[in-house]
Amino acid sequence: MKKTSIAIIAALLLTALPGCGSSPAGHSGTPGASTAGLMGLREYLNAYPNIKDGPLYGTSINVSNWGEYLDESLNREFRELTGVTVNYGTFETNEKLYSSMRTGGSSYDIVIPSDYMIGQLIEEGFLRAIDTGLLGNYRYIMDACKNTDYDPENKYSVPYMTGTVGLVYNTAEIGEAVDSWSALFDARYSGQILMFDNPRDAAGIALKMLGKSFNTADEGEIRAAFDMLSEQKPLVQAYVMDQIYDKLESGEALLGPYYAGDAVIMMEENEDLAFVHPKEGMNVFIDAFCIPTSSENTAGAYLYIDFMCSADAGLRNLDATGYTTPLQNVYDELDEETRENPLMYPPEDVLARGEVFLSLPEETRSLYNDLWSMLLSE
Repeated sequence: MKKTSIAIIAALLLTALPGCGSSPAGHSGTPGASTAGLMGLREYLNAYPNIKDGPLYGTSINVSNWGEYLDESLNREFRELTGVTVNYGTFETNEKLYSSMRTGGSSYDIVIPSDYMIGQLIEEGFLRAIDTGLLGNYRYIMDACKNTDYDPENKYSVPYMTGTVGLVYNTAEIGEAVDSWSALFDARYSGQILMFDNPRDAAGIALKMLGKSFNTADEGEIRAAFDMLSEQKPLVQAYVMDQIYDKLESGEALLGPYYAGDAVIMMEENEDLAFVHPKEGMNVFIDAFCIPTSSENTAGAYLYIDFMCSADAGLRNLDATGYTTPLQNVYDELDEETRENPLMYPPEDVLARGEVFLSLPEETRSLYNDLWSMLLSE
C-alpha cells in the first residue's frame, strides 16, 4: 500500500469542499445471498409505508462502535422508522474489535473501525463489499474522504467521522503551556499521566518523539519506540482508552493523549482542560461503517448506514461527539463558530504535521503485539 498523503484529509478538515494474510474459510469479501432485494432507506420506506408490512420489521442488527461516539437516541429513532432493532455495543480499541471478529466471539452486521484496521480487515477477507449505489445518501460523502489508501475503490467502507489525536492537559495544575508529547515522559507529572491502552497509538507517540513515521516497518525504530515506553512506564498512572475522558474531566489525572472530538466536549465540562496538537506530529484518522462478511442482516445494515448519512442524523452525531463530519449535507448546516473551531477544523500548519496510520505487514504487527505484551508484563 502506498504511503498516504495527509492532503486528502486536510482538504476535508480545512475546507470541506463540495464533492470534496490469508482469508479465513468462508470470508470471501463479496456480497452474499443476504444482499438480495436491498434498497436505500427512502425507497424502502416508500415501498412499505406501513413499516409492519416490510420484510425487515421485527428483525435486528448488531452494531459495534467506539464509546461516546454516537447520539444513541438515533438507534431508537431508527427502530421506530424501520422496525429494525439496533443491538448496540462498543469497543475500546481497533485491536479488541479485530480479536472479537477473528475469534468469531461476536456476530456483527456493522462495525466502525479506523482506517488502518479497515485495511487489515479487507486484506484478511473479513469485510463484505458495499454497493454504495444502494445508499441514497452516499452522494453526500465528500470526495476528500473517498479513494483512501485503505479502501482505494470505495468498495468496503462508508466514512463516518474524521478527526485528530492530541494531548489534553489540566492548565490549573500544569502552569506552563504544553506543546510536545514530551510532557507524557516528564517525571514532574509522575502518577498523573495516562497513556493509550493499545500498541499502535502508544508506540506512535514514541515514534513521533523519535522523529519517525507511524508506519515504519523498521524493527530497530519500533524497538527504540518501545524502549521509550518502557522508560516511561513508572510514570504512568494507567493505560486506558475510554476512561481517559472521565479521568481527565474529573481531575483524577492531569494529562493524556486523546481525540480532538472528545476534547471539545471535555473542555465544555471542565474549563481547566486544554488541548494541543503536539509539535512532533499526530495522528489524523477516518473511521468508517463496514459490513462484516458474517453479517446476518445485511439489508438492515444498508438501511442503518443510509439513515446515519442523513443530514439530521449527521448533525446530531456531530453535536453529541464533537468530531468532524465527512458529509457535505451536514457541513452545509454548520454555523461559523463550529467551522472555525481549531479542534474540529485545524489550521493548515497543524495538519501539515499529521499522519494517517496504515495497515502494517503481518510480521510487523506481530512484533508490535510481542513488544506490547512484554511492556505490560514488566
